Amino acid sequence: MSFLPIIIMFAVLYFLMIRPQMKRQKEQKTMIEALAKGDEVIAAGGLVGKVTKVTDAYVTLEVANGTEIVVQKGAVATLLPKGTVKEL
Repeated sequence: MSFLPIIIMFAVLYFLMIRPQMKRQKEQKTMIEALAKGDEVIAAGGLVGKVTKVTDAYVTLEVANGTEIVVQKGAVATLLPKGTVKEL
């Protein structure tokens, strides 16, 4: 009976913290694997750009007309809806 509170605390911790974090990581991994040319993304640091090239570990983003940068795939934070970059 003395272990019951510890078991309950672990269960609450699992369902409130660990499980949601694992779900977010899985969604992020799926999004990064699905990146394709033409997608519009936000990279770490707030860079907004359009994907022009995708390799195994890196993504090339066009941040302005004729200006491209290369970032790691892990630096891509969010996938934006099409046409968002033109609105900015």
